[in-house]
Amino acid sequence: MLRFSLVLICVAALACHAQETKPDRSALRSDLETALGFEAPPSGDTPGGWGGGPPGTIFAENKIVHGGKGSVRIQRDSASPDVFSTVTKSLPMDFSGKMIELRGYLRTEDVTGFAGLWLREDGERPTLAFENMHTRQLQGTTDWAAYSIKLPVVAEGRRLFLGVLLFGTGKVWADDLELLVDGKPIWELPQIKLPETALDRDHQFDSGSGIAFHQLNAVQVENLATLGKVWGFLKYHHPQITSGARHWDYDLFRVLPSILAAPDRASANAALLQWIDGLGPIAPCKPCAKLIDKDLDFGPDLDWIADQKLLGADLSQRLRSIHENRTPGSQFYLALNPDSGNPLFKNEPNYEDVKLPDAGFQLLALYRFWNIFEYWSPYRDILGDDWNRVLIDFIPRVAAASTTEDYERELMAMISHAHDGHANLWSALNARPPVGPCQLPVNVRFVENLPIISELTSTTADKASALQIGDVITELDGVPVSRLIRQWTPYYATSNDAARMRDITRYMTRGPCGDSNLRVHRENADLKLTVPRVPANPSDLSSTRHDLPGPTFRLLSKDVAYLKLSSVKAADSPRYLQDAAGTRGLIIDIRNYPSEFVVFALGTHLVENKTQFALFTGADLSNPGAFYWKDTESLTPEAPRYSGKVVILADETSMSSAEYTSMAFRAARGAIVVGSTTSGADGDTSRFPLPGGIRTMISGIGVFYPDKRPTQRIGIVPDVEAKPTVAGIRAGRDEVLEEALRQILGSTVPAAEIEKMAHR
Repeated sequence: MLRFSLVLICVAALACHAQETKPDRSALRSDLETALGFEAPPSGDTPGGWGGGPPGTIFAENKIVHGGKGSVRIQRDSASPDVFSTVTKSLPMDFSGKMIELRGYLRTEDVTGFAGLWLREDGERPTLAFENMHTRQLQGTTDWAAYSIKLPVVAEGRRLFLGVLLFGTGKVWADDLELLVDGKPIWELPQIKLPETALDRDHQFDSGSGIAFHQLNAVQVENLATLGKVWGFLKYHHPQITSGARHWDYDLFRVLPSILAAPDRASANAALLQWIDGLGPIAPCKPCAKLIDKDLDFGPDLDWIADQKLLGADLSQRLRSIHENRTPGSQFYLALNPDSGNPLFKNEPNYEDVKLPDAGFQLLALYRFWNIFEYWSPYRDILGDDWNRVLIDFIPRVAAASTTEDYERELMAMISHAHDGHANLWSALNARPPVGPCQLPVNVRFVENLPIISELTSTTADKASALQIGDVITELDGVPVSRLIRQWTPYYATSNDAARMRDITRYMTRGPCGDSNLRVHRENADLKLTVPRVPANPSDLSSTRHDLPGPTFRLLSKDVAYLKLSSVKAADSPRYLQDAAGTRGLIIDIRNYPSEFVVFALGTHLVENKTQFALFTGADLSNPGAFYWKDTESLTPEAPRYSGKVVILADETSMSSAEYTSMAFRAARGAIVVGSTTSGADGDTSRFPLPGGIRTMISGIGVFYPDKRPTQRIGIVPDVEAKPTVAGIRAGRDEVLEEALRQILGSTVPAAEIEKMAHR
């Protein structure tokens, strides 16, 4: 569930806090004219002056151009990493104006997803404004044509990002870009001196942390765990850090050597105390922040700062004094979204150019994620695992990882203990086992506790001729699948078991290209087969949804309407309702991820009265680690109202926005959910980077039913449980949809007719 609110402030507000100068902008003009025309000499495959990735998908082009001698080509196929590629350039927003415009020429070939120009403004809060031409759906094959996108200048903006992107597969060329503000080239505008922070001034560790070791002893691990907790506590409580006066990541590297060298706990605590005192005295707060009990869901877990056995008397006293004298209000490292209230993490450098292995930056990654979850996860109270134990266990594993891939995998294993399906290393999934650029040309689903082939993928079905839908995979390349699943499970970060098996089966046949030997169980026979692994195709996404192929809306009979949300259009909601009028029941299939947010566009037509369906919790900047009950979300009835029975289909593919949508539609009188438990990951996401250019996030707000029943980790529990069976998969039946039809039509309709209506 993602909701954004862009607060656009008058540009004059920026001028009040910044000084205008008129320096020579000729260097900027020369750079941009050359780069935006793609005329600069390339750096490897990439056009000069540009970044982007993933590697192997961005190319400097000199044959197909619109103007001049060069252009850029993004090229993706089924083997390309991630699901999109982007060419990227960034500039300081050291100018004033009202409207930014990026113009350029694009040419496409066989684009399956979409291509486009993109712009983004970042400030202390990330993603203040964003546009990427997604709604224009530029796809297929097109000749050179001019395109333009615009964003209003946001006064809080400090960095402008721009470029070209390609989602899916195919090719897109771009050339002759122009960057304008209020119709003028950006280099013609007066330059504004932007305010500096400690991150701009402190460059001591830009080339590396200088921390290296081969093995940690038990004392070092214990002391590093205390350091990680103290560092995170100070990050969100000490006024020198909450005001942005210190480069806190680099301060970590300054104290690390003394902690590693400490022979015992007392010595490490003394070093920590000296480090804290070096930040300067804490002035008495006027006014002081207070933890208010009213509407409190749960408070900070800070009993440890009073633990003198752990910290010693002096360090404990110092931390308690800092906490008692914390000032209310802002944080340097995050703000709260003014719309939803979820944390917007800012000033968290991604250190994408750090050369790994680097034990210091790897520890920083662990500390950053651990503390963000500790203080800003609305679901910390239902974690289940001992989060302090997780920190101790993973310090030697993450810090001592000797390759980038090992570092990424150890972080994945650590993050899996958060049990938050939104939390993962989304930019590094290729490092998650099993690894390899190819996979069997099938989709696999966990049915009756067995990995069963549910579909032969459309583009390579001929390669899988030895396999059949309904085959149960029991062995891969000589290893029992049950053993492989046990080996892979620690690296899969999900909220519950249903989601974990969804993800494992989706990737379980991945590996090196070429023949794979497998054993399958087919009806009453065990077979040994050799099937080639082929390049994975991002367009084969049916394993992420279980709805009916074909149109978004249809009548299954004169009495039953069917609507799937994987291709729903909010603007078409009146037509769906008009076409469903007069039917006995409407089946809304959310065994997918909604293509558009339709909670209110559809939900308001399903209720008779104003109906609450969700209750939120949110963080408090003055009390890191505390979460309060917030607003209740409601549906207000609108005409025309659908008066038939509403049946919602959900399963393990229903996640986040799909779960939130299920909650809303379920609030309609008489509505029921049919299917199985969903993935249990709900709430607006809060994104942040980790060292090495890794992208991750957490659930940023708590989502509950109006009576405060939780959804996280539990998922949407169906009113009527219905699951596919191995026999049903082999017969091509949709047993969940069949149960929905029975709930609407009753037992008077013959089973054969029900099965025919639900036929895929």
